[in-house]
Amino acid sequence: MKPLRIAIVHDCLVRYGGAERVLEQLLQIYPQAEVFSVVDFLPEDQRAFLLNRSVRTTFLQKFPFARRMYRQLLPLMPLAVEQLDLSSYELVISSSYAVAKGVLTGPDQLHISYVHTPVRVAWDLQHPYFEAAGLVRGWKSWIARWILHRIRLWDVCSAHGVDHFVTNSRFVARRIWKTYRRESTVISPPVDVALMTLHTPKEDFYLTVSRLVPSKRVGVLVEAFRGMPERKLIVIGEGPELSKLRKRAPENVVLPGHQTAADLRDYLQKARAFLFAAEEDFGIAPLEAQACGTPVIALGKGGVLETIRGLDAPRPTGVFFSEPSVQSVVEAVGRFERESHRIHSEDCRSNALRFAPERFRSEFSELVCKQWDFFQSARRTGRTGAP
Repeated sequence: MKPLRIAIVHDCLVRYGGAERVLEQLLQIYPQAEVFSVVDFLPEDQRAFLLNRSVRTTFLQKFPFARRMYRQLLPLMPLAVEQLDLSSYELVISSSYAVAKGVLTGPDQLHISYVHTPVRVAWDLQHPYFEAAGLVRGWKSWIARWILHRIRLWDVCSAHGVDHFVTNSRFVARRIWKTYRRESTVISPPVDVALMTLHTPKEDFYLTVSRLVPSKRVGVLVEAFRGMPERKLIVIGEGPELSKLRKRAPENVVLPGHQTAADLRDYLQKARAFLFAAEEDFGIAPLEAQACGTPVIALGKGGVLETIRGLDAPRPTGVFFSEPSVQSVVEAVGRFERESHRIHSEDCRSNALRFAPERFRSEFSELVCKQWDFFQSARRTGRTGAP
């Protein structure tokens, strides 16, 4: 059988993050695939996973200041992604958190889209985004609202061009149903559990690792530890809030900024517990902590409910708190310390092993084979619809 002509479409290659880990595994499954992206500004020291592949980009790649201001080009991204000519490919796989799922395909092409989330700033995060950006009122606010209104219309319309949706958690599957009224298959993203090795015993400090932006709510954690001066918190990460957090942090909170991969692993292995206050679609960092045998204290919302076993579960791996407030975090830390004898590092590690890259590759390739067989059968018989 002649090898399939496969295209993999990514949103924006700007840094090696969670979406890029999925892309990395897709390229391991389909080494013959060609890669497309709206823009490609990935630093040279983060490109190894592409294995010297060239990346085909859109006209936005050459826009003035695009490298620095690519997020501001969101209004043009739907148009840009539609200009990618994929007509020569039999299988199109999009890895989408913004617009990649909107590529144009024909009836003789199978399009499978791994949707990390519908465009959150256009849907459930619109109002928090406007508040954080100071766009609650005024003429700039109304322009932004009109742009996001148009993006919502395009987003729903473009969903019709996807033959099968895949996503990272049941939490996002519900969001996909709410937004597009489409079912999706849940295949959790890959976590590098082999690199994050088990380590005991633990040292007497708490840890969080995050991009320092308002949505991650790291400030809540910092303020919670202000009220617990006898405990130490280490905050690893960079972002626009770093300088502000450093200025207001109490003496028992340390913000060392960016760390190397080796140093980050060392922190994850030695921390008494990992704290996580964001409502994430999935949340890779809490799983990396568990892979190191480190329990997690997390906000009990979003994807972490599927990756952490709370105190009410057999063999718990962490503690949940109910709301992103200082008081809730303080109470959760106290509850963790009272119940920590029930949480074992080996259980944390075994829970994280469920999300190894090998599992992702196996499940995704099996799904694609099933969808391709159905697609071929439908072409022969003239049937339509999902298997």
